[in-house]
Amino acid sequence: MNDLILSFFLGLIQGLTEFLPISSSAHLLLPSLLFGSNDLGLPFDIAVHAGTLAAVIYFFRTDILLMLRSIYTKEVSLEKNRNLALQLIIATIPVVFVGFIFKDLIGERLFSVSSIALSNIFFAIILLYAFHTNKADKTIYQVTLYSALFIGFVQCFALIPGASRSGTAITAALLLGLSLKDASKFAFMLGIPTILGALVLLLFEIQTLDASINFTVLIIGFLVSMIFAFLTIKLFLNFVEKIGMMPFVIYRLLLGAILIFLI
Repeated sequence: MNDLILSFFLGLIQGLTEFLPISSSAHLLLPSLLFGSNDLGLPFDIAVHAGTLAAVIYFFRTDILLMLRSIYTKEVSLEKNRNLALQLIIATIPVVFVGFIFKDLIGERLFSVSSIALSNIFFAIILLYAFHTNKADKTIYQVTLYSALFIGFVQCFALIPGASRSGTAITAALLLGLSLKDASKFAFMLGIPTILGALVLLLFEIQTLDASINFTVLIIGFLVSMIFAFLTIKLFLNFVEKIGMMPFVIYRLLLGAILIFLI
């Protein structure tokens, strides 16, 4: 497959799957399994991560500005925004800590296609359980310190390829009683520091590599991932309460089966 077409395809996959509970890592395997396409390298990974980060920051720009204002001004009326900012920071700590401890192991990419497929299926079943037992009696502004830590620790499972970062965070938030829309919103906003952290690690890693850079490929990957990530967040939050989690669970189960079949 031509690198320009591949960059569009991979940017599309990254943009669509980064914030949906369907595992971006499982989907990024498909081009190589179906077409035998080449890896576009670490610079491209950085570009598409930067694209999805730009999308989520822009989408939640109003919330982010309110949280920043609540920290600097200490206005009483912004107390709920201040609490949300604090809980997002707390929820980020576990994955940073665990990621730092196991960064060498993660970097070795010991996981096989079959393990990614099985992980996708397993975490889809956990998501289904969380969805059906969800009480939906809490809002995003009622997340406590202990709830944030719980979401953060569950999100650590996203370090396992196939688990899905947004999927694990949404699962944890549903188990705690957040409504489906607020669970999704918290998971997406939690993606900002998490993706930023992953981006920083990738930037450090690229310093040790002699990587060739095709700027056209990087620009395509960045723009496509950014546009489709923004549209995905917007559409998902608008319709998630109507469609629920079942379509995503069924899709993940089928995807896991397809990956096993393609091995």
